[in-house]
Amino acid sequence: MQGEEGGQILAGPEGDSFPLMEINTGETEASEQWDYVLVADHRTQRNTRQAHQQQQFLEELKRKGFHYKMIEDHKKVFFGIRADSRIFDLYCTLLMEPEGPATRVQPARPSSVPATTRIRIVNFVLNSKAAAGGTLEDLVKSGVFEARFALHKGEEDLKKRWARWRNMFHPQPIDDIRDYFGEKVALYFAWLGWYTYMLVPAALVGLIIFLSGFSLFNASQISKEICEAHDILLCPRGDHSRRYQQLSDTCTFAKLTHLFDNEGTVLFAIFMALWATVFLEIWKRQRARVVLHWDLYGWDEDQEEMALELINCPAYELRPQQHSYLRSTVILMLSLLMVPLQNPVWGWGPGRGPAVLRSPVLAAPPQICLMIGMAHLLVVYRVLAAALFNSTLLFQEEQVTTAVVVTGALVHYVAILIMTKFFAHFSSLVYIAFILGRINGHPGKSVRLAGLWKLEECHLSGCMMDLFLQMAIIMGLKQTLSNCMEYLGPWLAHKYRLMRFKLSRASGDPELRHLQRNYLLNPVNTFSLFDEFMEMMIQYGFTTIFVAAFPLAPLLALFSNLAEIRLDAIKMVRLQRRLVPRKAKDIGTWLQVLETIGVLAVIANGMVIAFTSEFIPRVVYKYHYGPCRQGAQPAVDCLTGYINHSLSVFYTKDFQDPIQIEGSENVTKCRYRDYRNAQDYNLSEQFWVLLAIRLVFLILFEVGQNWGRGPKAGAALSSPPPWPPTPQFPAGSVLTSPTSPCTLPPSTWLCASSSSLPGSCLTFLSR
Repeated sequence: MQGEEGGQILAGPEGDSFPLMEINTGETEASEQWDYVLVADHRTQRNTRQAHQQQQFLEELKRKGFHYKMIEDHKKVFFGIRADSRIFDLYCTLLMEPEGPATRVQPARPSSVPATTRIRIVNFVLNSKAAAGGTLEDLVKSGVFEARFALHKGEEDLKKRWARWRNMFHPQPIDDIRDYFGEKVALYFAWLGWYTYMLVPAALVGLIIFLSGFSLFNASQISKEICEAHDILLCPRGDHSRRYQQLSDTCTFAKLTHLFDNEGTVLFAIFMALWATVFLEIWKRQRARVVLHWDLYGWDEDQEEMALELINCPAYELRPQQHSYLRSTVILMLSLLMVPLQNPVWGWGPGRGPAVLRSPVLAAPPQICLMIGMAHLLVVYRVLAAALFNSTLLFQEEQVTTAVVVTGALVHYVAILIMTKFFAHFSSLVYIAFILGRINGHPGKSVRLAGLWKLEECHLSGCMMDLFLQMAIIMGLKQTLSNCMEYLGPWLAHKYRLMRFKLSRASGDPELRHLQRNYLLNPVNTFSLFDEFMEMMIQYGFTTIFVAAFPLAPLLALFSNLAEIRLDAIKMVRLQRRLVPRKAKDIGTWLQVLETIGVLAVIANGMVIAFTSEFIPRVVYKYHYGPCRQGAQPAVDCLTGYINHSLSVFYTKDFQDPIQIEGSENVTKCRYRDYRNAQDYNLSEQFWVLLAIRLVFLILFEVGQNWGRGPKAGAALSSPPPWPPTPQFPAGSVLTSPTSPCTLPPSTWLCASSSSLPGSCLTFLSR
């Protein structure tokens, strides 16, 4: 059949049918269009052992049907690799789009092997175990080869339509991305585009909630009472330069706090919880629409991996999955004692089949320990920073808390840059929302770190101000700097590689220049797309989990995503080597991560409203303690007297060292934020009533959100339809198809001889 043109009708045994497809069996195309490139240093040619290993590996590729060509410049040796079209006859079923069980006849039409499929199959063959016992990965690690990559070819259209900043508001060409980078990358950008699109309503609602606070900027009864409370003195907060402070000094902060700590906060938190659910369910439908358009619903990753292994090595046998309680116990104990340096990944090891899945390390315990450790470190920093700022003349007394909060957020951001674990990013927010100011004791009997330093307290206007500042710095500063570094890092690295290699002095051979340009792009690895997903998962967590304290989070995330899409596009097309295309029909485990974040968002926002916000105390006072407890009175605001009710009394005579407090000779009592009795400073009845109501609200909030989430609307679309039933035959039997769907001699169906799949026949073809 070699050298002939025409189509081959793909048909299996009786009862099975395949779509018509032409398999090109002609001569190899122009040698300049390489499928893959291997790069070695010139020094390896002078090393006898390494040169022999190179030649041995290349000769084995040649025996498998590959063509290669060695091209040299003054520093590197490039090996262009191209697979003969006859190689893909072995993998012909991988070139077919899966069809449903109904048989249908289609007219034959010429088609070539897609570039993404060529690269994917060639990458698999190159990374398979060689006859000598090693793999290409082993040769790269030992220095025989320096790099290997697929060439960028035909990306000009993507550069013009997609990888440009001017196209920021244009729709993405998802089909073109799929044709160039494969389905996995295309699904990432499809998800990112849909996430950005769904952020628009959330950003608008959050902006409206935030701006609505300005309408009450001067009308809030609580702000009025604080601004007029010239006769109320707050108890000293620091150990150095302690003095009493008038409550009216916090007037500005009280008005600012009411911008995001109002009744609209609760409504927005409920809206965002429902938004997260709707976003996921509609994404499942959107993903199903895209996958149906690509005809991938019948595709199965396990089956394709099995086919690749068996075609490449006919003696391959499935390894049954084994479970060991001893092994699980050992892994659990180790995970409690150490922090894993890499994120858990589901994947396939070299030379392993699809039945062998690398179990992820149980990373939850060390992540929790890490989060607790980060919170403790932040406590220590804030205490020491407050002591340092108080002991210097750089800050006035009223500026110390603000300085500690801002610098604490900056320190946490630096920690975010260093720590890559997901939960570590939220340690500071968890500390501020649920720990800060709640274990400090009371004036005269403060809890101290190591018996020396007093623990930090919330801002005088409440802990919501601290949480708001922390979220503002993370969502604003972190995202802006991260996007800048994500672009400038690869761009500067590429420019540096160009300067070192001195491309301007390269050979005039256009083929060599093309290889050099691809080599000088930034390297990529298996985790390149994983890192992009992880970055967006962290941002999604910031956008949803503590959104009750920062209604502008969706708006800032929207702006960041608009830049992120084009930034990733520019990186992949212009600054990085070509990613090896990978097939996929969903975003994988990341969907479960998104669902988990949605559950955490409901819990965290409910706890923020119940325990951090002043919403519950205001409502309880309004209907149980305030002037409206017997009914509404038009002439009186229902929150009148709330400030006096929410501040406890402390008598200055009970200070351990009242002489050191400035102005203590004229002050008999001061006030502080808490619900305690004035006689013995124990928790008052109001505290326990509030605690009970907070818990009831939290339970109702969680139950209401779970009820609102409802059944999995997209579950039916998230799972592919079942494959047609495969005939059952005795293990080890061989069935010969009367009509060969490939250009090979009569093909055979291979029945699994492994004990894991007894009596099952594989629906692919091999020699």
